[in-house]
Parts: sequence; C-alpha cells; structure tokens
Amino acid sequence: MKVSAQEEYGLRCLLQLALLAEGESLSLAQVAEREGISQANAGKLLWILNKAGLVTSTRGTKGGYRLARPAASIRLSEVIKVLDEDVLAGHCKSYTGVLDSCVHTGNCGIRPVIVGLHDVVEQALSNITLAQLVGTESKVETTLHQIHALPRAETTGKRA
Repeated sequence: MKVSAQEEYGLRCLLQLALLAEGESLSLAQVAEREGISQANAGKLLWILNKAGLVTSTRGTKGGYRLARPAASIRLSEVIKVLDEDVLAGHCKSYTGVLDSCVHTGNCGIRPVIVGLHDVVEQALSNITLAQLVGTESKVETTLHQIHALPRAETTGKRA
C-alpha cells in the first residue's frame, strides 16, 4: 500500500489536533508550522477534513481547528477515504496501460488478489484509531503490534 503525501500530511495534521487538551485549538499557521508544511497546504487539508466532519473550525482571535470527535472514535480507514486523491473507481486504480481502461474487465485472474488486498488493508485501517497513533514511534508500534498483531516495521530509514 502506498500512502500519498496528502494522506500522510492530513493524518499528521489530525495528530497535532489529537494532542490538544479539551477546549484547545490550533490556528492554521500553528498547524502548518508544527508540521513543516505551507499554510496553503495545511489549509487545503484542514478544509477537506472539516468538510468531512473530522475537524471543526472557529473563526476569530480565539478560534482555530480542533477534532470534531474524540480521537478514539476516528478510524484511519475513514481518514484515508477522505484524503484519498485517487478518485478512480474500480479495482485497478494503478492501471497505466495505453488504452482508456483495462481490457480485462470481464474475466481477470488478478482482480481477486487486488480486491482481497484492498479488503485486508481496509480492515486493518478500520481497527486503528487516531488515539492509538498519539505518542512516540516506539509506543505506537508496540501498541499496534499488541492490539492488532501487525508486523513490526523494519528500521531502514525510509519514511512511509
């Protein structure tokens, strides 16, 4: 599974909001600064997340962004669906052939594998909440490994 930059940074913005105490909020500038992204990019992400009902915004000097629901009730599958840039429907989102669409629409031996993998990923993401991602990388990895029996990531220096 490949996580797009929009999905990753959208999740990171949500994590910034998940770290807040009840009643606190962050301005657009604060979210952008904490994540090292432009205000325009943070604004786009927060607009998408707001439109989807994952965050709320309040205008004014005391305003800002906060989670619309507790972090424990926000599932990663929901977040990824909201932030997924790929709006193509169907099982073969990665089709890169020379035709307008895949020629194997009627009988495809690969389709069950692709659909099955998507289902496994969807199920795994639906079992992980935003609250479970708050903390150090080691703590989060341990939590996810214990609760969901996910394999430990190899430390190769690569980012997701």
